[in-house]
Formats: sequence, C-alpha cells, structure tokens
Amino acid sequence: MPHDHHHHVDSQMGDRKLALAVLVNFGLTVAQIVGGLLSGSLALIADALHNLSDAVSLVIAFAARRIARRPADAGMTFGYGRAEMVAALINYTTLILLAVYLAYEGVMRLFAPEDVEGWTVVIIAAIALIVDAVTALLTFAMSKTSANIRAAFLHNLADALGSVAVIVAGTLILLYDWRLADPLVTLLISAYILWHALAEVPGVIRMLMLGAPPGLDITEVSQELAAIPGVASVHHLHLWQMQEHEAALEAHVVLEEGRWGDADAIKSALKSALAARFHIHHSTLELECAAHACPAPRLIGHG
Repeated sequence: MPHDHHHHVDSQMGDRKLALAVLVNFGLTVAQIVGGLLSGSLALIADALHNLSDAVSLVIAFAARRIARRPADAGMTFGYGRAEMVAALINYTTLILLAVYLAYEGVMRLFAPEDVEGWTVVIIAAIALIVDAVTALLTFAMSKTSANIRAAFLHNLADALGSVAVIVAGTLILLYDWRLADPLVTLLISAYILWHALAEVPGVIRMLMLGAPPGLDITEVSQELAAIPGVASVHHLHLWQMQEHEAALEAHVVLEEGRWGDADAIKSALKSALAARFHIHHSTLELECAAHACPAPRLIGHG
C-alpha cells in the first residue's frame, strides 16, 4: 500500500504541473495576440497561434494521462493505458506537420526576405522564451518516462526554439540588417523538430501495432521458457506491450511426457522466470500434454 500511495502522490503532482503548464501557455497566447494587435505585428500573432498549438498539445497529454489511469472494464478489458500512446501519436503528427510548414516558410523567405518587426517583437519573444522554459521545466522530468508527455514537451521545446529564432534573427537584423538570418534559423529549427519527432514516432507506432517490447529478444524468452524442467517445447508465442512500461506474454507450452501431474508447479516456475528475468508480470500460458500438442506448431504466431 505505501507504494500505491506514493504512485498516487506522484500522479497528482504530475497532474498539477501539467495543469499549470497549460494555464501558463494559454496566458502567453493571449498576451502575444494583444501584443501583436498593439504593435501591428502579424509575426507575433502567428507565433501566438503556434503557442496555442503547444497549449492544446498539453491539454491532450493531460487528458490522456487521466484517461490512462481508469481501471479495466467490460468494454476495455486491457484498461486505458494506451490512451497516452494515442495522444503521443497525435502530438508527434502535428509536430511533424508544424516542422514541414516551418521549412516551407523558411524556404519561401530565403527567396523573398521579409521585414522583421523591431524591438517590440524581440521583447515579447524573450518573454515567450521565459514562459516556454518554465513549461519545459514543469514537464521535463515526466517526459523521461512517458512518450505522451515527451511529445508535449517537444512541442514546447519547438516553441522555445522558435522564440530563440525570433530573438537571434531580430537582433542580427537590427544590428546588421541581415534579413536572411530569420529563414536560416527557421530551417535549422524545422530540421531539429523533424529529427526528434521522427525518431520517436516508430516506437509509438510499434506499441500500437502490438510489437514486441524493445530490449526483449523473443528467441531469448522462448529459450528461457524451454529450459524450465518439465517443458518439452514452446510455440504460438506472443510478446507485446500492454502499456508503455508493461510487457505481456502469451504462449502454448508443451510438457514432457509423464509430467502432467506437475503442471501447476511447472506453470509457477515459468511465471517466476518471466517475472525475474524479463520483468514480465502479465503472462497467459496454455499447457499442453505431449500426446495432444498442436500439430506442426510455429514458435511465433498461429498456424
């Protein structure tokens, strides 16, 4: 019970941090829109809409985090843990689209550099950078262990880099009238966002596609099971992630001839080995006697 209480406290603390990050980002969006209208800067209003997408990504991450904690029910017998992976995929997809759009804008401005607003834009961008840094600090620790929060964190990081780009490019233009600074920095940021997002997406899709958990070798797992005394062979093996940090296994296990009386003890040994060696605590094992095993079975899959 102490462990459950600690997990509950951590969850509540994480929820408060995310809620605060959402409020801060919505506040910044309003401030940027007001600043853009007062200064006549379309760039600031565009950045405000970009920041609004960050706030929405945090809302999606927050909602998914809450949904994921719901217990299993008759409609979702595996529980709702994968809601976070769905949210991560949504946020990474929008992040990739955002990066492609930034690249497009950057290329267009290389051929037709536009005037960048003066100090008003730079100052508000600096304020935005501070807010983005605060939001990043609120979500950084959670992003290490959650693909869902990591996607929202990268959204915010991209916005922070955008603010840096405005400050750097604006300063270079004000000091040296070097208008190409803005599109060049934008292209660098776009490449950085794409690099991170595209590196994360395959893992999220792999989990949603019921792929084997990264770091677990299915051959090694099957050999470990087959090495248990009383086990003749293993087939129809399935290995997947129920949730981001919870692996599951299903397999048919053929017992050696004359060992059916030890079935319960062998199953217990199999489950203990899975938990101790591979940290697999959710396993479904179908035991078969040697005389009635599946004909011509395959190790992986059915048929």
